[in-house]
Formats: sequence, C-alpha cells, structure tokens
Amino acid sequence: MPLEQDKNSAPAKQSRIIGSFLSPAVGLWLRSQVEKVDQLEIEIEGGDRQLLTGHIPQVLISAQGVIYQGLHLSRIDLTGSGIRVNLGQVIKGKPLRLLEVVPVWGELLLREAELNASLQAPLLANAVTEFVVNLLRSSDATGLAENGEEQSLNLQNLKILIGADQLTLSANLVSVSGETTLLVIRTGLQLVSGHELQMTHPQWLPHAQAKRGLPLTDLHGFLIDLGSEVDIQTLTLESGQLFCQGKINVIP
Repeated sequence: MPLEQDKNSAPAKQSRIIGSFLSPAVGLWLRSQVEKVDQLEIEIEGGDRQLLTGHIPQVLISAQGVIYQGLHLSRIDLTGSGIRVNLGQVIKGKPLRLLEVVPVWGELLLREAELNASLQAPLLANAVTEFVVNLLRSSDATGLAENGEEQSLNLQNLKILIGADQLTLSANLVSVSGETTLLVIRTGLQLVSGHELQMTHPQWLPHAQAKRGLPLTDLHGFLIDLGSEVDIQTLTLESGQLFCQGKINVIP
C-alpha cells in the first residue's frame, strides 16, 4: 500500500517542480516585454506531460504598475491558454520564446493619472494627433485647417479627463505660424464591435469644465479602429477611471 501512495503522489510532486521551474522563466520574459512592473504574480496550470513538451495549457497573470511602450497601466489581469514555448532551450538556459500566437483574455483598469502619463508616449500621442487631424478636416472645425496647416500642428499641454460614459480632451494647438488655439472636445464612447469604438455626440467646448458646447455633428459616429487582433467585450467609463474586458492575440 505505501508503494501505491508514493506512485500516485509522484506526478503531483513533479508537476509542482516543473511549474516552479517555468514560472521564473515566464516572469523574466514578461519583464523583458515591459519597461516597468511594480507587482507581478504568475500561476502556471498544466500536467507534467504537457509542460515537458513545451505546451502550457493556461497561465494566469496579475500585474500592477505596468509601463508598456510608454503606456501606464494601473492594473491588468490576464489569462493565456494553449501556449507553446521553447522549453528545450529554456532548460539549457536560453530565454523563453513563444512559438505560436497566444489568445489572451484580460481585464484592464486605467486611471486618469496613468492615462495622462501615457500621453507622453509616442504610441498614444500619435493616435491622438491623428484624431485631431481628422477633427480639423471636419466642416465644424472651420478656420483651423486652412492651407493644410493641420499637418504641422503641434499639440501642447495635452490632457484627458475621464467622466461617466465620456472623455474630455484638452490641448493647446500651436500652428506653424505660432498661433495658439485652445482645443477642448467632449465625447461619449460606445463599443460598436470587438475592435471598434464609436464617438457619440461630440462637442467643442470653450473650456474643460463647460457643461455645453458646439455640437461636432460631422464627428458623431466617428469610428476608432483598434485593430483586428483586439476583441473588447466590455468598456466602462467612470469618473476618473476606465475599465475594459476583452481578448487580444499576442504575436510571437
């Protein structure tokens, strides 16, 4: 009977050894993908046979204080499934590498302070600039895009306020001639599909605290495409923070 107990307990013990061996490698790989992470927790699920072939059935990741490509993320919880890695090379001391696309389900909390810090990153700053260029091309934004000047506009003091079901964007627009114009836009956001957001009832405001402004009718229904690899299920805007749930494909 004791021999039978030892035999049955061996796989569980081995599974813990393999999982504990893989966790630091996964953690090291994740840290190499981001600029900063304050807190990182990793849980690997899977049997010995699967893990030894480099197949990780599921990984649970929880992180706080993440900076990725200049984007500041307050909290993010991820679940990746069907992951294939180069385990044979990892055992030899090589860095962990993904061998296939990984579908990842996640929850993201983004606070207003982190969002505004992210506006310093080219990734988000370029997206906002592109949005402003489209705005200036609309008929409602007359007088600001004459002679193609919007292509050279410089955005300064950019800031975003998160309200209940709406965003307010403010910035100083500096033209090539040095003229400064205050830009303040408030818009609702609606999830149209997994990778598309739609602006609803945008307004041009005299200042960020204004309750009413000039309707930008040409931008009502304006679509923001986040890319085919993104599949957002829920998007919630509350006072001072944004929360979303969805799936994204991580490309090796």
